[in-house]
Amino acid sequence: MQVVQAAGLGGVVRTAGERDVEVVAATRTLPVLAGLRELLPGGGLRRGATVAVHTSSVLLALLAAASGAGSWCAVVGLPGLSPVAAAEMGIALERLALVPHPGTEWTTIVAALLDGFDIVVAAPPGAIAPVVAGRLAARARQRGSVLMAAGSWAGADLTLAPVGKAWSGLGAGRGRLRGREITIQARGRGAAAAPREVTLRLPEITGVLPPVIKEAARNGAASGAASGAASGAASGAARSEAARDEAAGNKADLRRVG
Repeated sequence: MQVVQAAGLGGVVRTAGERDVEVVAATRTLPVLAGLRELLPGGGLRRGATVAVHTSSVLLALLAAASGAGSWCAVVGLPGLSPVAAAEMGIALERLALVPHPGTEWTTIVAALLDGFDIVVAAPPGAIAPVVAGRLAARARQRGSVLMAAGSWAGADLTLAPVGKAWSGLGAGRGRLRGREITIQARGRGAAAAPREVTLRLPEITGVLPPVIKEAARNGAASGAASGAASGAASGAARSEAARDEAAGNKADLRRVG
């Protein structure tokens, strides 16, 4: 605990003996956003699992629903992570601990955080020996935490990696980048052995990580509404034009009578 206290997390991390075993046992799977459920066995993050994530956007999105539901999350070794970006992805900042510069005590800090946090994101400072990776994974299983590696991890239960991406927003020489579609593939062991894929849009103005099919439905509805509005406007314009013509005709008739 001395290392944890030196990192300023003494009032946050609990010892293994202080963990509420009943609460951990009652929530064996932590929730994730709807767009990510198809990638995970059981539709959520299984406690005790080790997940390797090869894209930072999805890594942050995996924390959103869990932190919103009351889980504590820690991120170790990602100095470039902005709290603003985390908040925009839906992460509850009051339940997020950041250790951007763990230094030479990286392994010790990650192990200590696994004792007291529900999800620990670990970005290795370099190549991690398989024996060290195995010890940390065993620690996660023992404590009922989720070890989420930022990048490759030997022996991971599940690996999430992008297999396709496309940007949207630019037209023929004009426009601005509005977002991108990214296809994520999940591969793993046991129940996750069969590859799974899902295509998501990043970012989304009205929410985080909606499936592309929902976006297409919204576009169709918007197109229908625009078409209806245009049709109504055209109809109104035609009626106004007809009224003007009728008024002009009436004036001409009055002049002839006079």
